[in-house]
Amino acid sequence: MANSRETKRKNRKNTDGPSVWTQLAAAFAAFVVISIGYGLIRQYVIAQNESVPISQIAADITAGKISSIEVQGDSITATYADKTTKTSHKETESSLTDTLSKYNIPQDKLAAVKIDIEEQGGARFWFLTLAPIVVPALLLLGLVWYLSRQLRGGGMQAFSFGRSMARLINPEDGAQKVTFADVAGAKEAKVELTEIVDFLKNPKKFIQIGARIPKGVLLMGAPGTGKTLLARAVAGEAGVPFFSISGSEFVEMFVGVGASRVRDLFQTAKRSSPAIIFMDEIDAVGRIRGSGVGGGNDEREQTLNQILVEMDGFEPNEKVIVMAATNRPDVLDPALLRPGRFDRRVVIDLPDRKDREDILNVHARTKPMGPDVKISVIAERTPGFSGADLANLMNEAAILAAREDRTEITQYDLIRSIEKVMLGPERRSHVLNKKEKEITAFHEAGHALVASVLPYADPVHKISIISRGRAAGYTLKLPFEDRKMQSRREFLDDIAVSLGGYVAEQLVFGDITTGASNDLQVLTNLARNMVARYGMSEKMGPIAFAASAQRAMFGEGVEGDVSEEVQAQVDAEVKRIITEAHKKAEEIITKHRKALDAISVRLVEVETIEREDFEDILIANGITPKKKEDIEHAPLA
Repeated sequence: MANSRETKRKNRKNTDGPSVWTQLAAAFAAFVVISIGYGLIRQYVIAQNESVPISQIAADITAGKISSIEVQGDSITATYADKTTKTSHKETESSLTDTLSKYNIPQDKLAAVKIDIEEQGGARFWFLTLAPIVVPALLLLGLVWYLSRQLRGGGMQAFSFGRSMARLINPEDGAQKVTFADVAGAKEAKVELTEIVDFLKNPKKFIQIGARIPKGVLLMGAPGTGKTLLARAVAGEAGVPFFSISGSEFVEMFVGVGASRVRDLFQTAKRSSPAIIFMDEIDAVGRIRGSGVGGGNDEREQTLNQILVEMDGFEPNEKVIVMAATNRPDVLDPALLRPGRFDRRVVIDLPDRKDREDILNVHARTKPMGPDVKISVIAERTPGFSGADLANLMNEAAILAAREDRTEITQYDLIRSIEKVMLGPERRSHVLNKKEKEITAFHEAGHALVASVLPYADPVHKISIISRGRAAGYTLKLPFEDRKMQSRREFLDDIAVSLGGYVAEQLVFGDITTGASNDLQVLTNLARNMVARYGMSEKMGPIAFAASAQRAMFGEGVEGDVSEEVQAQVDAEVKRIITEAHKKAEEIITKHRKALDAISVRLVEVETIEREDFEDILIANGITPKKKEDIEHAPLA
């Protein structure tokens, strides 16, 4: 919460502009610059028109040096034969002729001079007279007005602090409009949300039959599955205003601000009804009250109370729908989820293979694709990817093509992008020495070999000893099709595959390295979940020893739910599962040592082995590669 307040304080500092004192200094500097500029221009004009006494003008006329004279009021401008000019002044009451006659100028000399007399208008006279007084006064008044406006604006911010900070997307804004056509996959979620669209377009149909449309819709799903995009699509389909705000934007350091912003948000939406209010990451303010989680901030709880009151106070004919998104529905307050508030919950799962293909096609609309691109193949090789991951994959492929000065995206770009999104960029500069390269080759070959022999492990698609991210090498295993459930035998084979690299290092080099540290962490967590969460241990039975999600919020793990004796039994069972998997991996690698050596030698030579080449090596060493039919007809545990 402190981080949120600090971020908002910095954002206000960046957006409120310079301080009043900074603006005052800038205005004073501008005034000084204008004054200096005016003085310099005036001096330049004076320098260009030299001022002389009237007697000098009379003497120059007598000498025949002046060709013409221009008279404006009491000002005289004399133009000489060499095109230079000089100014002088005469008496205001007398004419130029009377003034010059006093200096006994010969009549022929005076007649040779062309004299132009211009009448000085009243406006010009008054302007020249008042300008030195009025212009500085106007500048000073302008400065005072500007500063007072800034001070008044700063004071008004205190009164507008409780105003809602929601961002509005107008239905007429075509650039930001999103419809269901822009959202691929999530078929069931679209069906649920289509009723919301229908109500916003034609509420009379529901009201006449006595139906009550849900007041709140909670979108639940993993990060990147498209919750915000779906909410915007509902507003786009219905053609209604879309008020979007984050849960963290309600809570400030001042007491009552969050509740005030909630009231203002709902009042604004009601005035614009039909409308949609969308609260992203609602768990920031919607956590269970009284738990002390989130800093124990009473202001957060008061904000939640105000949300509950506003949602419960809707009239039946008010056409305002509240939508919210979270990836932590388990921590939300029960009062927020009861019927009458968020009474419709839409679960958005990770996309399956068909949905992934549709999502990739949506992102491929604006990108030039080469003739060799097969989106279906990319969809098959990306199980577990969210919509955001797939969008990132397409973007990375476009970046790779642009980096190599190509105008089309190829299949190879997409394949490389999959690994970049999953594991990180290639680190070609991270060069292994000969010994480390050999150890890495045997390590990855151990993983691949065990995965190829065990019947319930996923087939190997690629092996590489090129560093990516923090991994010195990797073995890419992908299932033939998406799975919603995993069996006990599949978990046991996965643990054995994770130990394949560890066992290969032991058998080949008689030593182990730190390269297997991440494998050990993954397989240990998997074995513990089998025993404590999934009930897959024959000794412990079908009991879940892991803490519930609500108790996990208070920092209670397995130890908080069970006795020390049961915890020791869980640890012993986890050790037994891992020991048996280690023995299984050791038997496979010992039996197929020739295949292990062949894979390792090939890896050292080419650094990367694709699926086809890998299966050729297996066949050459008497191992039959797995097919999709083998997995489908294998018995469950």
